[in-house]
Amino acid sequence: MSGSTGSPLGRRAFVLGSAAAGTAALAGPLAGTAAAASFGWSDDGSNYVVDTGASLVFKVSKTNGDLTSLVYKGTEYQGYGGKNSHVESGLGTSTVTIAQSGSTILVSVAYGTLRHYYAARSGENNVYLWTNKADSSVTATRYIVRVKAGLFLNDEPDSYTYAPTVIESADVFEKSDGQTRAKHYSKLRVMDYSYIGWTTGSVGLWIVRSNHEKASGGPFYRSLLRHQSADGGGLYEILYYGENQTESERYGLQGPYVIALTDGGAPSSALYPGTLTTSWADSLGISGYVAAGGRGRVAGVGITGRDTAYAYTVGLANSAAQYWGLARSSDGYFSIAGVLPGTYTLTVFKGELAVYTGSVTVTAGGTTTLNTIAIASSNDPSNASAIWRINNWDGTPGGFKNADLMTYAHPSDVRAASWTGNVVVGSGTETSAFPCYLWKDVNSGIVVYFRLTAAQAAAAHTLRIGVTTAYANGRPQVVVNDTWTSAVPSPPTQPSTRSLTVGSYRGNNYTFTYSVPASAWLTDTSAYNTLKIYVASGSGTTSFLSAGTSIDAIDLLA
Repeated sequence: MSGSTGSPLGRRAFVLGSAAAGTAALAGPLAGTAAAASFGWSDDGSNYVVDTGASLVFKVSKTNGDLTSLVYKGTEYQGYGGKNSHVESGLGTSTVTIAQSGSTILVSVAYGTLRHYYAARSGENNVYLWTNKADSSVTATRYIVRVKAGLFLNDEPDSYTYAPTVIESADVFEKSDGQTRAKHYSKLRVMDYSYIGWTTGSVGLWIVRSNHEKASGGPFYRSLLRHQSADGGGLYEILYYGENQTESERYGLQGPYVIALTDGGAPSSALYPGTLTTSWADSLGISGYVAAGGRGRVAGVGITGRDTAYAYTVGLANSAAQYWGLARSSDGYFSIAGVLPGTYTLTVFKGELAVYTGSVTVTAGGTTTLNTIAIASSNDPSNASAIWRINNWDGTPGGFKNADLMTYAHPSDVRAASWTGNVVVGSGTETSAFPCYLWKDVNSGIVVYFRLTAAQAAAAHTLRIGVTTAYANGRPQVVVNDTWTSAVPSPPTQPSTRSLTVGSYRGNNYTFTYSVPASAWLTDTSAYNTLKIYVASGSGTTSFLSAGTSIDAIDLLA
């Protein structure tokens, strides 16, 4: 897998296909050949047939708005298992219309309150899509491009969904060698990619994602992106994904997202979110469409109080929309364009940990310029003086044992190191030895050994445990030296669905604090104190679906 810098907002674009590594994107803003006389549409009785005038011809069902055919250079790519490409798992009977306006053809699909659109531009090998889910009356949480089997290599095996043994919820599988597979295991956060897809080296099939302004979960959210099975493959544009979701669903127009066909290279960077311009769509009558002139921009001159070892992300969010951009590493400057008018909560993240919040108002056609944002020292828990600290505070379990693997594998995977084992502060391996996740039925009661000086042992101290999400209300209860036991803390608000077993640690960051009295410490400075961390909860089932939590950092304050 190779990557390249994406839009000016800091998104990265990943080529998911080894054959495309090092292959340059097609020059110019649009992937395709020059316009040809064959551009136009016809009606075959069941479908509207759109010829882009380049190398792409696609069909849309007149009955339900499914994409029933996707032919590139004479080869059919659409379809596996007898299924079409479509919104969700397919809409019911819909009103489907088509219109041509100069060099643009628009197919419109109306199903209840939902509106979906396909657009083609003369001379391009792209299909532009928009989906407007106006309310909860219609289920529409994704668009899936279904690709015929055997056309592309399985270059991301962890998302391969065919394996002999089902180990969880009919969607997580285990191979005979003990490795696990699931469509959930994408590895990537939303901000980490601009497109996903496959390449043979001579043909590339991609989905370029939208800016996700009407999606939910923020820049660090993970969801399924693609999968391959014995029957074929699927590429997803997720409009709303409820698993381990931290926000309510947003409604409104999402798009454009783009199905792009290439000669094997990556899709043109001009199609990436934050880069794509669609002034040609301004007058097409797309429901909920807001042109560039009706949007604004937020620019910040800088951010002080940063830890330069970390990347900082600035997010904007309200109930109607979300946006984000990377802060410049040198001074914290940021710019977020294409924002719908409104008042937003502005959050600055160190890694994935919120260290500043404020408010900003965006107006149509205007730029809201912010003076330097100062992150207060107290807002970054890493700044607190600690006797010892395991991992640093950044809102993720990164650095802990098995943390990287857990974004693309089940905790039971043979590649995972043992989830048990004691941890010794000062050993130099305390972070890598501490498991990223704790479960009530797997490794509850893990022991941390540490020494204190006489002065430290004579005083009370605050113990902090930061978590990034929890399953089934799992939360830490601690025991010091087998003599002092904390109360069971109340569970913070966390997603109610699976998380730790489907590749996601992203929930609501929360810090548990415990006031440990001086009487709990050992007075013998040569002896190790023990901290046992248990998972408390009355919910969950067994094993890796017992109550659990993901750890950010643990420290004992001076």
